[in-house]
Amino acid sequence: MSRAYLIPDRNDIERSLELAGEYGCAFEYNDFFVPEILDHPEKQEEIIEFYGRYRKDFSKDTMHGAFLDITVHSSDRLIRDASVLRIHQSMEIAKRMGLKGVVFHTGKLAGFNVASYIKLWHETNLKFFMELAEEYPKQQIYMENMFDEAPEVIAGLAKAMKDIPNFSLCLDYSHAAVTKYPLSGWVKTLAPYIRHMHINDNDLKDDLHQTIGEGKIDWQAYSSLMKEYQIEATALIEVRGYENQKRSLEFMKEHHIYPFI
Repeated sequence: MSRAYLIPDRNDIERSLELAGEYGCAFEYNDFFVPEILDHPEKQEEIIEFYGRYRKDFSKDTMHGAFLDITVHSSDRLIRDASVLRIHQSMEIAKRMGLKGVVFHTGKLAGFNVASYIKLWHETNLKFFMELAEEYPKQQIYMENMFDEAPEVIAGLAKAMKDIPNFSLCLDYSHAAVTKYPLSGWVKTLAPYIRHMHINDNDLKDDLHQTIGEGKIDWQAYSSLMKEYQIEATALIEVRGYENQKRSLEFMKEHHIYPFI
């Protein structure tokens, strides 16, 4: 089995399963992070039961956890409590399904780098995610860079949690590609902590989620960085739709792009 992951499409599930089987891909579920689903347990059960009719083993699969407006480090108690609730809901779904892990974002405000804010972010997230990892020892917790302009802040948290076996980083290479920080620097700084990745293409300006090979990201350079820093991580090909996923997989396999090396 490869290290590649796909987002399954419930409206085209047969072809999702066919493509995953052809390329040996696991799934990363994007069904559960929207508030409308998190507000209705019966809808969650419907989705879980739907996938259960087609997939008997979820143990290699992951899911994207709640990320919309999630800030566990907020100084506003109501916002903080809502964020904590949503993250716990995500973890409970993953536990219920027996998933391998859950991806969360840093929730850091873009461009806001006041020292006191960074300190609050670090201390609050460190305490919260250490407790969360202990509460859900059978699920991996991956923190993903989103609007982060540079890797140092998320790397600082990962370093502080390096001895927590079920906490690590999800490098979104495509998010990193639209920053002014060199991609080689992102990979070098985060390399010790990367266990999962998100990849798709873009124009190096906006997060477009294009089919891999149809944008401006240098995928040979990406694969070289994976080799240079000995990255051994799973990678979600974060594009939607059968055709886009298939073209991405074909391109990656043809050009020996990580994880198809």
